[in-house]
Amino acid sequence: MWDHRCLTRIDFRTLPILLVLMCISLLVISATTGSATDYLGEEVFLTSFVKSQMQWFAIGWGVYFFFAGFDYRILKKWTWFLYLGMIIMLIGLFFVPAIQNVHRWYRIPGINFAFQPSEYAKLITVMTLSLYLENQAREILHKRNTLVAILIVLIPFVLILKQPDLGTALVLYPIALVMFYFGGITKKIIKVMSVMAICGLIFVSLMFTGVLSHDEMRPYATKFLKEYQYERLNPNTYHQKASQTALALGGMTGSGWHKSEFTGHKWLPAAHTDSVFAAYGEEFGVVGVFLLLLFFFGLIYFSFQVTAVAKDRFGRLLSAGITTYLAMHMIVNMGMMCGFLPITGVPLMLITYGGSSVLSTMTALGILQSIYTRRFMF
Repeated sequence: MWDHRCLTRIDFRTLPILLVLMCISLLVISATTGSATDYLGEEVFLTSFVKSQMQWFAIGWGVYFFFAGFDYRILKKWTWFLYLGMIIMLIGLFFVPAIQNVHRWYRIPGINFAFQPSEYAKLITVMTLSLYLENQAREILHKRNTLVAILIVLIPFVLILKQPDLGTALVLYPIALVMFYFGGITKKIIKVMSVMAICGLIFVSLMFTGVLSHDEMRPYATKFLKEYQYERLNPNTYHQKASQTALALGGMTGSGWHKSEFTGHKWLPAAHTDSVFAAYGEEFGVVGVFLLLLFFFGLIYFSFQVTAVAKDRFGRLLSAGITTYLAMHMIVNMGMMCGFLPITGVPLMLITYGGSSVLSTMTALGILQSIYTRRFMF
């Protein structure tokens, strides 16, 4: 089940990337959550948020190495139980008090921790879809099997969308599309999903770049969208403008760590969570953003290599789904901050503050390494 010898065969190229991303996270969280100076007038690094994030990183490394040594094929036995438990927890959110007017978290008393099931729902959905597509490999073209595969994704998609959490729900869409492609789902379904995704992306991009007027499109869009749903597509909110302003003020080299004016005066909403990329851009500029993109690209590239070397169908599907899940978090979060997509609360993996995001990401990366280390063991 768990073999420590597998830890000697992990892809060590990814470890320095993870460490650098975590260091960047701590730097940005420190700059956006502290009072800037202590009683001696020196910059404070270890704010309460930084200490909390360091604890989650430490736990995350433990989770990472546990799953890297754990045989991912054993997950098949538990997948459907995890999926059922995940659905129950997503439904249960609507029977507990809302936090910040949304039903996304379970507040755990005594330890000041809010558990967000949707962060783990994405990974569990990937596992469940991988298992189903593997088991139905010979009959996946049958309409009944195709419908079941769609329902596996659609059920958590609808429940997460109702929280409401548009960003997390939409991350499931490209995950399903990529996994359907690798799983051999009929090409007609893949084409329809691709056209829908492209049309939706073009429509949102045109609206957020000012080609289409948000107010002029309101009468047409509200025929099939509720008013509050359409309002999420408003490109002129303070949060949207503030994130773009922070990035613009960063210039080429940035203002420097702890020296940002806009973010430093708390004018950027959710600077250590949703807007962490904009806060980073203001302090480290285009050069810093370029380096961050290189690290993300390296991590995604090495993750897709796992799909190429996986020796069984379950491993290929699982690694493809996980890599897409990681890549979409990066693309959507940065797209939100740059003004191309609506701000919907999708975290920037390993940079955004939050325990649920860190643990789910490190679990996913650990499972990838489990697949990678067992590529010669069949």
